[in-house]
Amino acid sequence: MPKIADIQLPDFPLLLAPMEDVSDPPFRALCKEQGADVVYTEFISSEGLIRDAAKSVMKLDIYERERPVGIQIFGANLDSMLQSIEIVEKSNPDIIDINFGCPVKKVVSKGAGAGILKDIDLMVSLTKAMVERTHLPITVKTRLGWDDTSIKIVEVAERLQDVGCKAIAIHGRTRAQMYKGNADWKPIAEVKNNQRMHIPVFGNGDIDTPEAAMRMRDEYGLDGAMIGRASIGYPWFFREVKHFFETGTHAEPPTMEERVEAARRHLQMAIAWKGEKLGVFETRRHYTNYFKGIPHFKEYRMKMVTSDESADVFAAFDEVMERFGDFEFAET
Repeated sequence: MPKIADIQLPDFPLLLAPMEDVSDPPFRALCKEQGADVVYTEFISSEGLIRDAAKSVMKLDIYERERPVGIQIFGANLDSMLQSIEIVEKSNPDIIDINFGCPVKKVVSKGAGAGILKDIDLMVSLTKAMVERTHLPITVKTRLGWDDTSIKIVEVAERLQDVGCKAIAIHGRTRAQMYKGNADWKPIAEVKNNQRMHIPVFGNGDIDTPEAAMRMRDEYGLDGAMIGRASIGYPWFFREVKHFFETGTHAEPPTMEERVEAARRHLQMAIAWKGEKLGVFETRRHYTNYFKGIPHFKEYRMKMVTSDESADVFAAFDEVMERFGDFEFAET
């Protein structure tokens, strides 16, 4: 079974990917309850941390129920990244993860995220310096390469391991692809099959069904799966994958009552953590998937995603339960 430093993980662990404005404490709590083995914070700017930016500092909040939990940071300036480690350590995470994969232009343009894939030597030296600065295990999330002509992920992963990286999660796309096309897991398998590799290699990208997770495990031989978009508004995905692994059958989808209760708790926790305005706004993106598959639902969805008052959203949940309480969801 894989280990990240001294952190023992189950056979083929499922990891909640760090996602901006998604992987916050309320959502991580729901995913943990549904079987996520490791969770990560939203990615946090090292520059924001050292400047004490409120939004960046707030993302450092972690809770005992989440463990093992990783705090993910990004940046391209060595001094800033090293200073941010001292700040991150005070939150006492189990893992510090470096984001070398975010393809968003405003991050890449500063040489951070996937932007560093243009300078592998910097990527390696930055990782080495961070490993030497902290007692916590350093892990990396990255992509196959900058574009199709620069895929050297086998060599890159080996070099990162050699400077002390304790695990690597690889998204099966290049930066040039962004999120388009299909993820290619073959190069990730090549990393895993490199006889010199001994740290866990996790796959990411297009794991949107239990069957896909099983293929990643059985056909590609990876150590675990990092789940991103499939979990948004659907924390039950972790439970369903594990059920499929154990039985070979699909789990019963969550009932309407379970969905309404999860959406209600999600919003309650979000408001408690980030306040009424942000709590209402940043939870909106989940509602489509919470209630996906219900016919004639547009009226209720619009209430949920346009209301600025939580009371109106909670009232919409009540209306949904009253009208659709007996609705039976098909297997996803």
